[in-house]
Amino acid sequence: MKLRYVVLIIALIIFGDQALKIWIKTSYPYGNTGVTGLNWFQLYFIENKGMAWGWEFGGNWGKMTLTLFRLAAVIFGTWYLGKIVKKNYSRGFIVCAALIYAGALGNLIDSMFYGLLFEESDYSHVAKMFPAHGYAGFLHGWVVDMLSFPIIKSTFPSWLPFVGGDDFVFFSPIFNIADASISTGVITLLLFQKRFFKKHKAEENTPVVTNAEISDKVEVL
Repeated sequence: MKLRYVVLIIALIIFGDQALKIWIKTSYPYGNTGVTGLNWFQLYFIENKGMAWGWEFGGNWGKMTLTLFRLAAVIFGTWYLGKIVKKNYSRGFIVCAALIYAGALGNLIDSMFYGLLFEESDYSHVAKMFPAHGYAGFLHGWVVDMLSFPIIKSTFPSWLPFVGGDDFVFFSPIFNIADASISTGVITLLLFQKRFFKKHKAEENTPVVTNAEISDKVEVL
């Protein structure tokens, strides 16, 4: 697989991810639901200070550590993608790696720059882009999430301990395109890793066939 195709995949994901994030943040107050006309899909604007799917840890120092970890992962990923493309790994493996890389880069952009580029959103205020002062410093931006798929809405049976009678939603996490890209790459890699690496090993062991004629007159030094 050629490197330019890998770059194209990454660029398309980053463009779609950032375009949707910028639009949702500058169009809706925090916690507002965008109308889609579908019961099983909603646009619901939230932000998280931590990892994918809203996981958080460690306050400001934890946030900075997470952003620096994302930055290190993207730097490593840049080198690794170049390596596996050069070594002609299987196309499926390269695509999975590109999906994971693009997702990490998409959320890294939020973490590094969104605090500087936007006002803070709240439940009654739509944030503006390029304010005189952003809502946070460099490396402390919050990741924008908006994709919600409440496919099933029901109630737990009353006889269940602890949760009986409580509302139940599947699927409840709110995420973004970058999160989806990471999850798709990881899940596909786990499901097909044997096929990907078996194909790569077979390609490495394939003998090179040439049209050159072998002569017993060739002297080997």
